[in-house]
Amino acid sequence: MDVFEALGAPHRRRIVELVSSEERTAGEIAAHFDISRPGVSQHLTALVSAGVLIVRRTGRERRYSLHADALAEAGSWLEAQRVRWNDALDRLEREIAAEDLGAAPDQRGTP
Repeated sequence: MDVFEALGAPHRRRIVELVSSEERTAGEIAAHFDISRPGVSQHLTALVSAGVLIVRRTGRERRYSLHADALAEAGSWLEAQRVRWNDALDRLEREIAAEDLGAAPDQRGTP
């Protein structure tokens, strides 16, 4: 599972928000949800598998924290896509404006 797939589920995004400020145990995380603990555990496993969370064992507890580098890589990819799409839309806007200037007055605005 990749970062984007892992973040596709609303519960997983909420978990990321919860651990973004501080490390939390599975029980602390589960307390924020109306789903079963095994359900929360499956979401935690998916996030760890995708590299979004880091799990640290302390005795019997598992403590989860954010692996910010994984999100930074995803953010960089998203930013590159944003720039690419903005450039494409800017080119399209210029082409439409150029066509509008070159059209006869009675043809402007007709499909």
